[in-house]
Amino acid sequence: MMRDDPAMIEALSALRLQLEWGADEALGEQPLDRLASASPPAAPAGGPVLPVPERAADPGPAPARGSAPSRAASLAPAAATTEALRAALAGFEECALRATATNLVFADGNPRAGLMLIGEAPGAEEDREGRPFVGRSGQLLDRMLASIGLDRTGFLITNLIPWRPPGNRNPTDAEVALCLPFLFRHIVLTRPRHLVLLGALATKAITGSARGIRQMRGRWVDVAIPGLDEPVPALPMYHPAYLLRTPGAKRDAWADLIALRRRLDAG
Repeated sequence: MMRDDPAMIEALSALRLQLEWGADEALGEQPLDRLASASPPAAPAGGPVLPVPERAADPGPAPARGSAPSRAASLAPAAATTEALRAALAGFEECALRATATNLVFADGNPRAGLMLIGEAPGAEEDREGRPFVGRSGQLLDRMLASIGLDRTGFLITNLIPWRPPGNRNPTDAEVALCLPFLFRHIVLTRPRHLVLLGALATKAITGSARGIRQMRGRWVDVAIPGLDEPVPALPMYHPAYLLRTPGAKRDAWADLIALRRRLDAG
C-alpha cells in the first residue's frame, strides 16, 4: 500500500493513539481484557444445550478491610526489612496501578551507600525490567552521576510510585498518598544521610512545599521523615526526562551535581 492510502493513514493513526495510551507492545493475536470477568464458553452450533448452574445467592458486601490509605499506613511501618517492605508492596492490591503494570519497580543500587535518589514513577522500560531508571532518562542520569564519580554502587535509587501509570501519565494525588507511606518506610529502613529528589512530583511529595521545581532545585533543604528522629538533607534536581526535553536546562543540572559532590565530600 502507498503511504497516501487512506487505509494506511487510518491504521497509523490508530497505532499512534494506542502508543499514547501506553499500549506499547503486542502480546497476542487478539486483544484480551484481563480485568473483565470470565464468561462461560458458548455451546457449539447445533450441539446439546447444557443447563447453566444456578448462581449462588449474593453474599452481600465483603467485610470491610479498612480504607486504602489506612491499610498503607498500617502495612508500611510493619515492615522490618526492605525485603518485607517489597513483599508488602507486591501484595498491596488497593492501588489500581498494580493491576495495569507489568512489574513492581522497587529499587536498585546500594542500600548502604548513604545516598538515596527518588524519582517519580517508572516508564515503559522500567516496567518491563522491574528496575528503576533503565530507560533513556535513566541512562542520562547514570552518565550525569558518573561525571562526579558515582555509579549504582554509590547510591540507592527508587521512585515515589512503584508501578507505571498507564501511558506514562502523571500519578494522581490519591496514588501518591497511597504510596508515600511505603517510601517513607523505605527511607527509615535504609537511613540515607542525603536524599536527591528528581523532579517536581518527588520534591513536592517529600518536602510538602508548593514551590515549583525551578525555585527548589539546587538548594539543600532538611526534610522530616516519619519514623526518623532527625531531618534528612535533601537536594531537589530536575528529572532527567525533563533534561531530555529541555537541553538548555543541563547547565543548571551540572551546577546541582557540583553541589551534590561538594556535600558528599563534606560528609
